Amino acid sequence: MSSFVVQRDGRAASAGDLAPLAFAGYAHFTAMQVRGGRVRGLDLHLDRLRSASLTLLGRALPDDRVRARLRAAVEAGPADLSLSATVYSPAGEFTVAGPEVEPELLVRTGPASTGPRGPLALAAIEHERFLPAVKQVGEAAKTYYLRQAVDEGFDDAAFVDRRGRLSEGSIWNVAFWDGSAVVWPEAEMLAGTTMGIVRRQLDRLGVPQRVEEVTLAGLPTLAGAVVMNSWTPGLAVHRIGAVSLPEAPSFVEVLHEAYEAEPLTAP
Repeated sequence: MSSFVVQRDGRAASAGDLAPLAFAGYAHFTAMQVRGGRVRGLDLHLDRLRSASLTLLGRALPDDRVRARLRAAVEAGPADLSLSATVYSPAGEFTVAGPEVEPELLVRTGPASTGPRGPLALAAIEHERFLPAVKQVGEAAKTYYLRQAVDEGFDDAAFVDRRGRLSEGSIWNVAFWDGSAVVWPEAEMLAGTTMGIVRRQLDRLGVPQRVEEVTLAGLPTLAGAVVMNSWTPGLAVHRIGAVSLPEAPSFVEVLHEAYEAEPLTAP
Protein backbone atom coordinates (compact mmCIF):
# COMPACT_ATOMS: atom_id res chain seq x y z
CA MET A 1 0.00 0.00 0.00
CA SER A 2 1.46 3.35 -1.02
CA SER A 3 1.68 6.22 1.44
CA PHE A 4 3.36 9.54 2.02
CA VAL A 5 6.68 9.33 3.81
CA VAL A 6 9.34 11.22 5.72
CA GLN A 7 12.67 9.51 5.17
CA ARG A 8 16.15 10.27 6.45
CA ASP A 9 18.78 8.92 4.09
CA GLY A 10 16.34 6.40 2.64
CA ARG A 11 14.75 5.05 5.82
CA ALA A 12 11.74 6.14 7.84
CA ALA A 13 12.66 9.13 9.96
CA SER A 14 12.12 8.77 13.70
CA ALA A 15 11.14 11.45 16.17
CA GLY A 16 14.74 11.44 17.31
CA ASP A 17 15.88 12.12 13.75
CA LEU A 18 13.48 15.02 13.32
CA ALA A 19 13.72 16.72 16.70
CA PRO A 20 17.11 18.41 16.10
CA LEU A 21 15.96 19.63 12.68
CA ALA A 22 12.86 21.22 14.17
CA PHE A 23 15.05 23.63 16.10
CA ALA A 24 17.63 24.34 13.39
CA GLY A 25 17.62 26.52 10.29
CA TYR A 26 20.96 25.90 8.60
CA ALA A 27 19.86 23.73 5.69
CA HIS A 28 18.68 23.99 2.11
CA PHE A 29 16.11 22.19 0.02
CA THR A 30 14.37 21.74 -3.28
CA ALA A 31 10.69 21.12 -3.92
CA MET A 32 9.05 19.37 -6.84
CA GLN A 33 5.78 18.01 -8.13
CA VAL A 34 5.85 14.33 -9.07
CA ARG A 35 3.39 13.12 -11.70
CA GLY A 36 3.12 9.48 -12.66
CA GLY A 37 6.22 8.76 -10.58
CA ARG A 38 8.28 11.22 -12.62
CA VAL A 39 9.39 14.85 -12.37
CA ARG A 40 10.29 17.66 -14.75
CA GLY A 41 13.70 19.26 -14.54
CA LEU A 42 15.32 16.57 -12.40
CA ASP A 43 18.75 17.74 -13.55
CA LEU A 44 17.99 21.25 -12.27
CA HIS A 45 16.95 19.92 -8.88
CA LEU A 46 20.15 17.89 -8.61
CA ASP A 47 22.22 20.89 -9.67
CA ARG A 48 20.49 23.03 -7.03
CA LEU A 49 21.15 20.55 -4.23
CA ARG A 50 24.76 20.06 -5.25
CA SER A 51 25.54 23.77 -5.59
CA ALA A 52 23.80 24.77 -2.36
CA SER A 53 25.51 21.97 -0.44
CA LEU A 54 28.91 23.18 -1.57
CA THR A 55 28.00 26.75 -0.60
CA LEU A 56 26.53 26.01 2.84
CA LEU A 57 28.25 22.77 3.87
CA GLY A 58 31.46 22.62 1.86
CA ARG A 59 30.66 19.24 0.34
CA ALA A 60 27.81 17.58 -1.53
CA LEU A 61 26.23 14.15 -1.74
CA PRO A 62 26.76 12.20 -4.98
CA ASP A 63 23.92 12.63 -7.47
CA ASP A 64 23.34 8.88 -7.71
CA ARG A 65 22.78 8.68 -3.96
CA VAL A 66 20.37 11.61 -4.02
CA ARG A 67 18.45 10.02 -6.88
CA ALA A 68 18.22 6.73 -4.98
CA ARG A 69 16.75 8.55 -1.94
CA LEU A 70 14.27 10.41 -4.11
CA ARG A 71 13.32 7.20 -5.90
CA ALA A 72 12.68 5.36 -2.61
CA ALA A 73 10.31 8.09 -1.45
CA VAL A 74 8.51 8.30 -4.80
CA GLU A 75 8.06 4.52 -5.02
CA ALA A 76 6.57 4.44 -1.51
CA GLY A 77 3.79 6.88 -2.41
CA PRO A 78 1.01 7.39 -4.94
CA ALA A 79 1.85 8.21 -8.54
CA ASP A 80 1.16 11.93 -8.06
CA LEU A 81 2.61 13.76 -5.08
CA SER A 82 4.56 16.75 -3.79
CA LEU A 83 8.14 16.12 -2.68
CA SER A 84 10.70 18.18 -0.81
CA ALA A 85 14.33 17.15 -0.31
CA THR A 86 16.29 18.91 2.44
CA VAL A 87 20.06 18.67 2.88
CA TYR A 88 21.65 19.45 6.25
CA SER A 89 24.67 18.60 8.39
CA PRO A 90 24.08 16.17 11.28
CA ALA A 91 26.54 18.31 13.26
CA GLY A 92 23.81 20.95 13.44
CA GLU A 93 24.14 24.71 13.22
CA PHE A 94 26.40 27.10 15.16
CA THR A 95 29.28 24.71 14.50
CA VAL A 96 31.70 23.90 11.71
CA ALA A 97 31.57 20.21 10.81
CA GLY A 98 34.84 18.44 10.04
CA PRO A 99 35.55 16.88 6.64
CA GLU A 100 34.47 13.49 7.97
CA VAL A 101 30.89 14.70 8.58
CA GLU A 102 28.82 13.96 5.48
CA PRO A 103 25.60 15.84 4.68
CA GLU A 104 22.34 14.00 5.17
CA LEU A 105 19.14 14.08 3.13
CA LEU A 106 15.61 14.33 4.47
CA VAL A 107 12.86 13.59 1.95
CA ARG A 108 9.20 14.30 2.59
CA THR A 109 6.21 13.55 0.36
CA GLY A 110 2.65 14.79 0.55
CA PRO A 111 -0.45 15.36 -1.58
CA ALA A 112 0.06 16.71 -5.09
CA SER A 113 -0.59 20.42 -5.42
CA THR A 114 -1.20 22.98 -8.16
CA GLY A 115 -1.03 26.00 -5.84
CA PRO A 116 -3.52 28.83 -5.36
CA ARG A 117 -5.87 30.24 -7.96
CA GLY A 118 -5.08 33.58 -9.52
CA PRO A 119 -4.87 36.28 -10.49
CA LEU A 120 -2.85 37.57 -7.55
CA ALA A 121 -2.21 41.01 -6.11
CA LEU A 122 1.33 41.42 -4.77
CA ALA A 123 2.48 43.97 -2.23
CA ALA A 124 5.78 45.64 -3.23
CA ILE A 125 8.13 45.28 -0.26
CA GLU A 126 11.77 46.32 -0.08
CA HIS A 127 13.75 43.23 0.89
CA GLU A 128 16.90 41.41 -0.19
CA ARG A 129 17.45 37.82 0.92
CA PHE A 130 20.74 36.61 2.38
CA LEU A 131 22.45 34.25 -0.10
CA PRO A 132 19.59 34.67 -2.57
CA ALA A 133 20.91 31.96 -4.91
CA VAL A 134 20.36 29.30 -2.20
CA LYS A 135 16.89 27.92 -1.44
CA GLN A 136 17.19 27.96 2.34
CA VAL A 137 14.97 26.70 5.12
CA GLY A 138 14.16 28.92 8.07
CA GLU A 139 13.80 32.21 6.18
CA ALA A 140 11.47 34.00 8.57
CA ALA A 141 11.32 37.11 6.38
CA LYS A 142 9.38 35.28 3.68
CA THR A 143 6.50 34.41 5.99
CA TYR A 144 6.73 37.73 7.82
CA TYR A 145 6.33 39.71 4.60
CA LEU A 146 3.62 37.34 3.33
CA ARG A 147 1.65 38.04 6.52
CA GLN A 148 2.27 41.77 6.15
CA ALA A 149 1.06 41.66 2.55
CA VAL A 150 -2.13 39.79 3.46
CA ASP A 151 -2.80 42.22 6.32
CA GLU A 152 -2.62 45.03 3.75
CA GLY A 153 -5.16 43.32 1.48
CA PHE A 154 -2.76 41.62 -0.96
CA ASP A 155 -2.36 37.92 -1.72
CA ASP A 156 1.44 37.77 -1.41
CA ALA A 157 4.59 39.87 -1.64
CA ALA A 158 6.98 40.90 -4.41
CA PHE A 159 10.45 42.00 -3.32
CA VAL A 160 12.14 45.19 -4.46
CA ASP A 161 15.88 45.58 -3.91
CA ARG A 162 17.71 48.69 -2.68
CA ARG A 163 18.13 49.82 -6.30
CA GLY A 164 14.38 49.74 -6.87
CA ARG A 165 14.45 46.58 -9.00
CA LEU A 166 11.80 43.91 -8.71
CA SER A 167 13.51 40.58 -8.02
CA GLU A 168 11.26 37.74 -6.83
CA GLY A 169 8.29 36.87 -4.64
CA SER A 170 8.11 35.27 -1.22
CA ILE A 171 8.18 31.74 -2.67
CA TRP A 172 7.95 32.64 -6.35
CA ASN A 173 9.95 33.77 -9.32
CA VAL A 174 8.33 36.59 -11.28
CA ALA A 175 8.24 37.08 -15.03
CA PHE A 176 6.81 39.77 -17.27
CA TRP A 177 5.41 40.11 -20.79
CA ASP A 178 5.94 43.03 -23.17
CA GLY A 179 3.39 41.76 -25.69
CA SER A 180 5.78 39.63 -27.72
CA ALA A 181 8.68 38.59 -25.44
CA VAL A 182 9.15 37.24 -21.93
CA VAL A 183 11.04 39.64 -19.67
CA TRP A 184 12.98 38.18 -16.73
CA PRO A 185 13.95 40.64 -13.99
CA GLU A 186 17.62 41.48 -13.57
CA ALA A 187 18.39 41.31 -9.85
CA GLU A 188 19.86 38.99 -7.22
CA MET A 189 17.39 36.13 -6.74
CA LEU A 190 16.86 32.41 -6.53
CA ALA A 191 16.82 30.90 -10.01
CA GLY A 192 13.90 28.51 -9.64
CA THR A 193 13.81 25.10 -11.25
CA THR A 194 10.50 25.90 -12.94
CA MET A 195 12.06 29.12 -14.20
CA GLY A 196 14.97 27.08 -15.60
CA ILE A 197 12.61 24.63 -17.29
CA VAL A 198 10.54 27.40 -18.85
CA ARG A 199 13.56 29.35 -20.09
CA ARG A 200 15.15 26.44 -21.90
CA GLN A 201 11.86 25.32 -23.42
CA LEU A 202 11.02 28.85 -24.56
CA ASP A 203 14.34 28.79 -26.40
CA ARG A 204 13.38 25.53 -28.09
CA LEU A 205 9.95 26.93 -29.00
CA GLY A 206 11.50 30.08 -30.44
CA VAL A 207 9.73 32.44 -28.03
CA PRO A 208 11.73 35.67 -27.52
CA GLN A 209 12.96 36.37 -24.00
CA ARG A 210 15.39 38.76 -22.37
CA VAL A 211 16.70 39.84 -18.98
CA GLU A 212 16.41 43.47 -17.92
CA GLU A 213 15.81 45.62 -14.86
CA VAL A 214 12.13 45.93 -13.99
CA THR A 215 10.98 48.69 -11.64
CA LEU A 216 7.61 49.73 -10.26
CA ALA A 217 7.80 52.87 -12.38
CA GLY A 218 8.30 50.76 -15.49
CA LEU A 219 5.44 48.33 -14.89
CA PRO A 220 2.83 50.34 -16.84
CA THR A 221 4.84 49.75 -20.03
CA LEU A 222 4.47 45.97 -19.67
CA ALA A 223 1.59 43.82 -20.89
CA GLY A 224 1.41 41.24 -18.11
CA ALA A 225 3.08 39.53 -15.17
CA VAL A 226 3.08 36.09 -13.57
CA VAL A 227 4.57 34.22 -10.67
CA MET A 228 5.90 30.67 -10.94
CA ASN A 229 7.29 27.94 -8.71
CA SER A 230 7.08 24.16 -8.42
CA TRP A 231 3.28 24.44 -8.25
CA THR A 232 2.79 26.24 -11.55
CA PRO A 233 4.75 27.65 -14.50
CA GLY A 234 2.53 30.71 -14.64
CA LEU A 235 -0.09 32.26 -12.38
CA ALA A 236 -1.35 35.66 -13.48
CA VAL A 237 -0.60 38.76 -11.41
CA HIS A 238 -3.05 41.62 -11.86
CA ARG A 239 -1.45 44.13 -9.49
CA ILE A 240 1.94 44.87 -7.93
CA GLY A 241 1.75 47.57 -5.30
CA ALA A 242 -0.47 50.32 -6.73
CA VAL A 243 0.15 49.33 -10.38
CA SER A 244 -2.49 47.29 -12.22
CA LEU A 245 -1.44 44.87 -14.94
CA PRO A 246 -3.36 43.04 -17.69
CA GLU A 247 -3.92 39.35 -17.01
CA ALA A 248 -2.44 38.42 -20.44
CA PRO A 249 -3.91 34.91 -20.91
CA SER A 250 -1.73 34.34 -23.99
CA PHE A 251 1.37 34.91 -21.85
CA VAL A 252 0.20 32.41 -19.26
CA GLU A 253 -0.63 29.94 -22.03
CA VAL A 254 2.83 30.11 -23.63
CA LEU A 255 4.51 29.55 -20.25
CA HIS A 256 2.38 26.47 -19.60
CA GLU A 257 3.09 25.20 -23.11
CA ALA A 258 6.82 25.59 -22.51
CA TYR A 259 6.66 23.82 -19.17
CA GLU A 260 4.66 20.91 -20.53
CA ALA A 261 7.22 20.47 -23.32
CA GLU A 262 9.79 19.48 -20.69
CA PRO A 263 10.01 15.66 -20.49
CA LEU A 264 9.18 13.88 -17.26
CA THR A 265 12.05 11.85 -15.77
CA ALA A 266 12.08 9.12 -13.13
CA PRO A 267 14.57 9.74 -10.27
